[in-house]
Amino acid sequence: MKALKQNAIWLVFIIEIAIFAYFNPRFLSLPNIVNISRQVSYYGIASIGMTFVILIAGIDLSIGSIIALVNVVCAYLMMNMGWNMWLAIIISIAMAILIGILNGWMVASIGIPAIIATFASQTIFRGCAYLLSGGLPIPDLLRYAPEAGLNGNPTLGFFARWTLNRWEIFKAMGDIGLIPICAIIMVLCFAVGSFILNKSYFGRYFYAIGGNEEASELSGIRVNRMKYLIYALSGFFAGLAGIVLLSRSGSAQSTAAIGFEFEVITCVVLGGVSVAGGIGRMSGVIAGVLIIGSLKSGMIMMNVSEYTQMVVQGLVLAVAVGVDCFSKKRQAS
Repeated sequence: MKALKQNAIWLVFIIEIAIFAYFNPRFLSLPNIVNISRQVSYYGIASIGMTFVILIAGIDLSIGSIIALVNVVCAYLMMNMGWNMWLAIIISIAMAILIGILNGWMVASIGIPAIIATFASQTIFRGCAYLLSGGLPIPDLLRYAPEAGLNGNPTLGFFARWTLNRWEIFKAMGDIGLIPICAIIMVLCFAVGSFILNKSYFGRYFYAIGGNEEASELSGIRVNRMKYLIYALSGFFAGLAGIVLLSRSGSAQSTAAIGFEFEVITCVVLGGVSVAGGIGRMSGVIAGVLIIGSLKSGMIMMNVSEYTQMVVQGLVLAVAVGVDCFSKKRQAS
C-alpha cells in the first residue's frame, strides 16, 4: 500500500498519456515525444533547485528573472562584446549563483520571509534584464554564420560546427541521434540532484531542516549556511536552465520565462514535495515535470486555447497543494 501511494504519481502520468493518445494518436509519435523532451528540459533543470528550496519549507520566486537575466547577459557578452562563448556561459551561471546567495543572505541572515525576499529579487533582476537589453531582443544568434565570423567570435563558429554540424548556433541544443542534448543535460542534472538528496549528508540536512528547523539547529546543523547553499543551488540550476532556453530560442529576450516559477513550483509540488517541507523525492519531481510537459503538449495538440491552459495549470497547482495540506491534517489528527 505504501509503495502504491509513493508511485501513484507515475500512475497519473500513465493515465494522462493514455487519454491524450486516445484523443490524438499522434501524441505518441516519435517527433512529439522528442519535442516534449525538449520542452520539459529547462523546467526539469530548474525544478531541481526548487525542490531543494521547498524541502526546507522555502520558496524561490526569482528563478524566472534569473533565467531572463542569464539569457540577456550571456547573449550580450557574446554578441555585443565578442567574448568567448564558454567564458560568457561561465560568467552568466556564476552570476545566477551569486543571485541565489543573495537570496540566501536575505532569508537566512536578514530574516526576510522567503516569499518576500525572492519576490524582491524577481523584480530587481527582471528590471536589470530590461535595462541591459533596452527591452529589445539581443540579435538573433542564428543569423551569425561562421563564414561571416560570428561577429568576430571564432569560438561560436567552432561550437556551431561541433555541436550542430550546420551553420546555426544555439538551435534546440542539437541532437545526438534522436535524443536532444538538452534532454541529456536534464537527465544528468536529475542524477546529480538525486545523488545530493539520497547519498550526501547535505540531502539529509535538507530534510532535517524542512522537518524541524529548530531541532536541526540544536542538533548541530548550521541552518543558515545550509540556506545559503540551497538558494545558491537554486540559482545555479536556474542559470543552467537559462542557457538551455537560450540555446532553444536562439535569441535573448528580457521577457523570457515570465511566470516560469509558478510552472516549476507546480511540477515540484505535483511530484509530491510538501510545501510544509521535509517530504519529497526526486523521482516524484521527475514524474511531475513529465506530467506538466505532457499536459501542455497534449492540450496544444487538442487545440485548447492558451487561456484555458492557464486555468488548467492553476487548477493542477491548487489540487496538488490541497492534497498535500489534506494529507498533513490527516497525519496530525
